Amino acid sequence: MCMETMVRPPKTILEVYQSLPEGTLCQIINNQLIMSPAPADIHQKALGKIFLVIADFIEKKQLGETRSGPSDVYLSKKNVFQPDIYFVTNENVKKFKEDGFHGAPDLVIEVLSPSAAKYDLEDKKDIYEQYGVKEYWCVEPQAKSVQGWSLVNGEFVSLSDDKAIIKSKLLKKEFPF
Repeated sequence: MCMETMVRPPKTILEVYQSLPEGTLCQIINNQLIMSPAPADIHQKALGKIFLVIADFIEKKQLGETRSGPSDVYLSKKNVFQPDIYFVTNENVKKFKEDGFHGAPDLVIEVLSPSAAKYDLEDKKDIYEQYGVKEYWCVEPQAKSVQGWSLVNGEFVSLSDDKAIIKSKLLKKEFPF
């Protein structure tokens, strides 16, 4: 007689998310699984340029850790994002675990894609603000336009809107791309 092992099906969105194959382009936004296709080439080129200049600066100054997506950021059980780029100060590096970062990164950069721009500019922006991300940037790769926000007294305040340059108040540095 063969005994089958009983496998309990996932009960929460987080459990479903954690059961997905590694590398799945998926996030949990407001307790909903949001899947997206692989980014277009223009997205990847902008992401690469921005990551190189910021990661190089942070490494040289020994300010903390920088990651590029896909890398999980666990803000809560109902919000697990894979930002394009994020930075964590030395004091917050201890929040990295094997499955990703647990907490609010200090700085997040999203390169906008047609399929995800609404989430990045609205839903995720509000959630990043709620969880205390100190600085948030969105880059439109086609036009190379940049929008940024800085957390002041628990609310995002708009930073400069520019072309092809991120003017980070947090890092006290301008990053052209």
